[in-house]
Amino acid sequence: MQCPFCRQDNDRVIDSRAVDDGLAIRRRRECLSCRRRYTTHERPEEMAIKVVKKNGCREPFVRDKIRQGVARACWKRPISDEQIDKLVADLEGDLYADFDSEIDSHTLGEMVMEHLRMLDQVAFVRFASVYRDFKDVTDFVHELQPILRDREGSGPPLRL
Repeated sequence: MQCPFCRQDNDRVIDSRAVDDGLAIRRRRECLSCRRRYTTHERPEEMAIKVVKKNGCREPFVRDKIRQGVARACWKRPISDEQIDKLVADLEGDLYADFDSEIDSHTLGEMVMEHLRMLDQVAFVRFASVYRDFKDVTDFVHELQPILRDREGSGPPLRL
């Protein structure tokens, strides 16, 4: 591993631990040349899953694109970066457990929305509004109906 400070390839591992529910390894390292410490995150190489877009083209699954979209949906919500990282790790785990080589973008978007629905309903609606390309307020009302039905059983109903 090359030191990010002095660029020497001479370090030692001080501490290692599993993160993201065992999907990655966090290593604390010390450069033996400049004595500075830094952290690396290592992930095992998985068979690359391709995302099949609406137009039929295939792109590699990029974890960071999912994280960016989820983070945008969670903007100004009481959701920590750790919760977002856990959601993305859980989604990625489900993806590699359930699919071998390809997933269509529609199915992937639905998986993201299902994870977001469990985390935060406002973030879910924000993501859905972009993902499903809402055109007007009736699209929002249509998406909110199942959420409102669920709430009616657990508390005072909300009316639109």
